[in-house]
Amino acid sequence: MQPWNTFVEGDNLDVLERLAERGERFDLVYIDPPYNTGNDFAYRDDIRGTRASGGAGATTRHEAWVAMMRPRLVAARAVLADTGAIYVSIDDNEAAYLRLLLDEVFGEANFLAQVVVNLNPKGRQLGRGFAGVHEYLLVHARDAKRTVLDASSADGVDPADFPLTTPDGRRFRHLPLRNTNKKFNPVTARTLHFTLWGDPETGAVRTTPFDGAQEIGPVFGDGTPAVWRWSRPLIDERPDDLVCRRVRGRTGERVDVFQRDWLHRDGAGRRKKLRTIWLAEEVGSTDTAVAELKEIVGHVFESPKPTGLVRRILATMPDDARVLDFFAGSGTTGHAVALQNAEDGGTRTCLSVNSAEPTREGSNARNAGLLTVADITRARLRAVAATVGGGYAEEGASC
Repeated sequence: MQPWNTFVEGDNLDVLERLAERGERFDLVYIDPPYNTGNDFAYRDDIRGTRASGGAGATTRHEAWVAMMRPRLVAARAVLADTGAIYVSIDDNEAAYLRLLLDEVFGEANFLAQVVVNLNPKGRQLGRGFAGVHEYLLVHARDAKRTVLDASSADGVDPADFPLTTPDGRRFRHLPLRNTNKKFNPVTARTLHFTLWGDPETGAVRTTPFDGAQEIGPVFGDGTPAVWRWSRPLIDERPDDLVCRRVRGRTGERVDVFQRDWLHRDGAGRRKKLRTIWLAEEVGSTDTAVAELKEIVGHVFESPKPTGLVRRILATMPDDARVLDFFAGSGTTGHAVALQNAEDGGTRTCLSVNSAEPTREGSNARNAGLLTVADITRARLRAVAATVGGGYAEEGASC
């Protein structure tokens, strides 16, 4: 069986190009590239004038960062499956440039979201200005029309929102079948404006007349014409998921049609669309990420991402996804893949790539004998295999 985690030490651009040559394809790419704080990048690219000096021909630090990222994103697109998606973590230093760069490489039409991630709920207190509490996740599909990314989750579903129960124990709630958005009306959605027949005594609803039924047209609360949310064919297909009821409105009692919205339908788990703000209590914070890493390897990396963040990303893709992280850092992505597989029985695999960038003299990592950042990644993924399971393997830089 293929191990859940595989590690490659080497320059990520070289590795990506070799993966493409081999015809490798990945369903999900997640990367947390170096944020542009004005420091040099630990990559061998031949970028002239990477530090702005104000002289003629000097390249700004933004341009240098984009020049470093562009070929890597192009190479990432080449190994991304047609149904796949890429998530990129970034902060305010390069968020605007990254959005333009991703639009350039993947196409504006394939932009899916810019998610705000609340990784530091206390706020950064150093320096002047505001206390920043967030970073971003930019999400693009390889092809938005074909992607299998499902931007929903079971985590946000509250059973208390489904207060009604059938005799056999199934929970549901009533939702108006009428579309409550006035943008949808008989002018803008003509095919959804039609008559139904319902019996408030039995609750039965049909698209054609039957004994004991009343004619019901969709109207807003003020009595103006509206439209239904379901088409005739869908109503004919699922009549038992509808119910006719008497209700009181502004104009007095009337008969209306409601959908039985099930907590679980046809054995499938209920999912709720993910919002574009992810809170620390939902996905973890920088503090919890440091604690996670400290528990398994030690305090050897300054700003890891929490596994909860990556696990939420993983939950938007199939449970057998091939995952790639070519800025692997401390190995959070591989750790998250193992945790998610262990929890839900998935068969995800993760390829993590990191360079042999030296750790800082006097740092916790160096004092622990971890001489390169790749050593940190390797140590974490080995510890994950030992504690969580799933196995671990290494490949040479040539893949």
